[in-house]
Amino acid sequence: MNDILSLLSFDFFRNALLAATLTSVIAGIVGSYIVARRSVFISGGITHASFGGMGIAYFFGFPPFMGAALFAIGSSLGIEWASRKAGIREDSAIAILWSLGMAIGIIFLFLTPGYTPNLMGFLFGDILTVKISDLIGLLIASIIIIALVSIFYEAILSTAFDSEFASTSGLPVTVVRYSASVVIAITIVLSIKVMGIILVLSLFTIPPTAANLFSKNLKSIMFGSVIISLAGSICGLIIAYYFDLPSGATIIFTLTGFYIILRIFKAIKIK
Repeated sequence: MNDILSLLSFDFFRNALLAATLTSVIAGIVGSYIVARRSVFISGGITHASFGGMGIAYFFGFPPFMGAALFAIGSSLGIEWASRKAGIREDSAIAILWSLGMAIGIIFLFLTPGYTPNLMGFLFGDILTVKISDLIGLLIASIIIIALVSIFYEAILSTAFDSEFASTSGLPVTVVRYSASVVIAITIVLSIKVMGIILVLSLFTIPPTAANLFSKNLKSIMFGSVIISLAGSICGLIIAYYFDLPSGATIIFTLTGFYIILRIFKAIKIK
């Protein structure tokens, strides 16, 4: 226990804990909405599509996460528009933008003259390297998301579970869905720094799925998802530190273990 407490004396570990807490809030709430919409792979599609923005930003000398944010927002709006207006199935639109974004990113990184950046940080993330500016971005996003969910919860709930009924009830379904797409894109880009492009999908999926085992209420699923995500992130961080393992992958491995344990507990409880 003293060894664990001694870790708090290191700035990088305190920053990592704060990042884990804020990311858990973001992923828990937004991920619950994604799971409720049954659009789990939208997070993967947006994440991988954002890699195209990173490649272009590197080529032209701009901050890579700025390019990722623009590409992520454009991809999320494109998926929403294609599935609602262009008659393209949502999973097909996701697959197209997923592969296209990765292809664009790889091409532009290849064309970038001079030193080619190490892709490992983008692909797998490193929560131990987060900066104060990253924490500020995560904090602002967390506050905005909590405020939006608190104010527009009924509209979000109706749109997530039955958009057709919500539309006939006079709710602004189109506005909610497009706004949600932008929020999803921004939160995913903020989470890339922590978990990386490859692992973000799991972060937005495993905790809500685990929470959904014990509740069908969206608000309860969001709360449970945040708790599970936070517990898994903290445990994963400690394990990664002591065994010198990649932090992002260890966190996802821990969250998966939590899900399996909760699944077994639920099965035993039913019996």
